[in-house]
Amino acid sequence: MSELVIKDLHVSIAGKEILQGVNLKLKTGEIHAIMGPNGTGKSTLSESIMGNPAYTVTQGSVTLDGKNLLDMTVDERARAGLFLAMQYPAEIPGITNAEFIHGAINARRPEDDALPMRDFLKELYENMQFLDMKLEMSQRYLNHGFSGGEKKRNEILQMMMIKPKFAVLDEIDSGLDIDALKVVSRGINKMRGKDFGALMITHYQRLLDYVVPDVVHVMMGGRVVAEGGPELAKRLETEGYSKLRDELGLKIELTDEDV
Repeated sequence: MSELVIKDLHVSIAGKEILQGVNLKLKTGEIHAIMGPNGTGKSTLSESIMGNPAYTVTQGSVTLDGKNLLDMTVDERARAGLFLAMQYPAEIPGITNAEFIHGAINARRPEDDALPMRDFLKELYENMQFLDMKLEMSQRYLNHGFSGGEKKRNEILQMMMIKPKFAVLDEIDSGLDIDALKVVSRGINKMRGKDFGALMITHYQRLLDYVVPDVVHVMMGGRVVAEGGPELAKRLETEGYSKLRDELGLKIELTDEDV
């Protein structure tokens, strides 16, 4: 069993403190969800875990199996077993989807133990069919010209092929119609097991109808203020964030959308 532990994490961007002491623990075999109002730091948390240099960690720690991730480069974190499905995946012309995924897999393997191309393609095509992706997409440039839904499916395809210890899924449901949401959720559920853990960042209950989390964390004001089971997410969907904020005695302004 592997463990991702975040302790008292403070993060700033452009001199403004966004995260103000986040504490969170995730083990393989578990799927956690993070919900919260706009601007509370959910995406900042995901980017900080993965090592985006635009975000400055001013206090606290992030460890994976006891190893300090904050001392690692982005590629070292990926090799250690982290994966980030981005909210806005980048388009990268010049490298095909298949080349990128094959290279990412081999980067985590010893140099003398590269995954044979035949084995790679067999698994790749099986997973693409599982995700209702056209096989021709494997030979297109990475995300180049992909629709929003295709990009999100492609992120899940990468996760299924790379098989990380922990995946951070930053609003993987954003912009998806119901059919695409079901497919993406199917991919996440297929990964569930003792060797995989996920941290899903979402605004909406609808993703959690298809991928039922073990734990739901609520962020407000740059820190985790409440935790519970799937019923907590359903409560937020019904009541919004203002009632929970008031119960906790927090002085946090919410947008009309969040109330």
